[in-house]
Formats: sequence, C-alpha cells, structure tokens
Amino acid sequence: MNALQQASSDRVHHQRVVVMGAGKMGLPMALHLQHAGHTVTVCDPDPQRQKLAQDSGLRAQANAAQALSLAQVVVSSLPHDAALLQVSALVAQAAPRGALFVDTSTVSVSASAQAALPLHAADVAYLRATVSGNNKMAEAAQLTVMASGPRNAYDQALPLLQTWGATQFYLGAAEEARLMKLVVNLLIAQTSAMLAEALTLGQKGGLQWADMWQVIGASAVASPIVRAKAAQLSQHDYRPTFTVQQMMKDVGLILQAGADVQTPLPQTALTAQNLLAACAQGDAALDYAAVIRVAQRQADLGAT
Repeated sequence: MNALQQASSDRVHHQRVVVMGAGKMGLPMALHLQHAGHTVTVCDPDPQRQKLAQDSGLRAQANAAQALSLAQVVVSSLPHDAALLQVSALVAQAAPRGALFVDTSTVSVSASAQAALPLHAADVAYLRATVSGNNKMAEAAQLTVMASGPRNAYDQALPLLQTWGATQFYLGAAEEARLMKLVVNLLIAQTSAMLAEALTLGQKGGLQWADMWQVIGASAVASPIVRAKAAQLSQHDYRPTFTVQQMMKDVGLILQAGADVQTPLPQTALTAQNLLAACAQGDAALDYAAVIRVAQRQADLGAT
C-alpha cells in the first residue's frame, strides 16, 4: 500500500470525532467510539458532565467551537428540540465543510427538518441516527440504530454506528428515522399502559403479584421489553432507566407527530394523561412504568 492509499485508509478507519452531550447515552457512546480507535473529544455545557467524561478517560473541551473546527465527525445526544437547533447551528458555523453530523436525539420531525437547513448550506452532511435502548444498553453496546439522511453519509457513519450495537437500519433520505423512533417509543409507552391495567385487574381480583409476573414472563405477551422490566417490577422496584418525565416528553412528540399527519392516537393520549397523573402524585422521577401505580390508586389498592 502506497502513502496515498494508507492516508485514505486512515481517514476511513480513524476519525476525529466530537461528541456534543455527555449524558447517560452520549457518554457511553463516546467511550465506544474511543475504544474503537477514534480520537474523541466531548463537549457538554454541564461542568459535572465534562468532569465525568474526563474521569472516564475521554478528552473534554469547554470551547465547543474550537473542538468543532477540527472535527471530521460530530455526534450529538441532546435532550430536546431547542438543544438540537442550537447545536446544529453551531456545527454549521464551526465545523469544516465536508464534515459529517450524526444526531442521535429523540426530537420532533419538524425540528429535525429545520436543523437540516443551516447544515445543508454549510456543506455538512446530516445523518439522523436515532437509537432504541436505555442507558444500560448503551453501556453494553446493545443499541439498535435507525438512520436516515443521505445514503453516502450513512455509509460513512456505519463503522461508527456499529460500535453502539449489532443492529442498524437505513430508512430513507430525510426524517424517516425520527418518525420510526417515535413509533417504537409509542409501543414502549403503551406496553407499560397495558401492564398497568392488566396487573391492577389481577391484583384487585386476588392474584399474587409475583405469580402474575411469572405467568406473564412465560406467556405469548412476554416481549423483550416486558422481560427487561420483569426483574425490577416484580419486586415493586421503580428505579428509573427512563423516567416518567422523560416519557412524557416523548409521548408529547408522538402526539404532535400524529397531529401533523392527521392520525388520531386516542390510546396514547390517555397514556399521556396517566403519565401526568404519575407526576401529580409525586412519581415524576420514577421509571415510566410508574403508570402502574396510577392504575393501582385508581382501583383503590394503594401504590406498591
């Protein structure tokens, strides 16, 4: 291999990556990229998250614009629409022409489309790479990636996406990944709503809590998400992998997506009200499965 071929190979296999957002998802994804041999710099407006990144062995940079100016790839994991719009504008302004921006956030379809405009004008490729899985799955590199955007951007990013999990889907050239993530999260939210009613019916009728979980786990309805929740919930353990408040945000995005395409989502709307009830009853920081406790209270069982 001559020097020119070696340089080309290095560009393919080794990237200078800036990760914007060192939260529960962004930090483990950054670590997987670094372990794969990429040069990773992390930027986060929270000094505590910056320190956590440094303590984890990552390079942290307080000056995001300076870090972006040297990036070949920018990855972001952000909490909401406003953060995506702010970060995408900064990437468009500070990243080199020809850079790749990979956003993994759960945001609205409309905000994602708006973020694309300055990136396109700045010649920065934009890949929407939403992920399915919680922070534990991120740490274990077990995320499923749902991507959309220019096909060549997906092909370039694929070796990076593969560090986060074994399964990737390419869904189209625009906002398809955003909508697919909301479809998946609708099913996740409604699984907890289904469990809430079913378990409360059984409990009120005299079935034992542990017995119900054993039977459910061996039945046809034992989906991966039900099995994942069973160990904790069978012990009335609502420590969060994803909080009620976080699920409320996602359900709001789902209902807005439904309104945008004139698709009624009546069951999801009811789940939104039950999540709101969980917040009103003091369970906002618990796992989103705390909608079970709402159903228990409604049936005069008391929350367990």
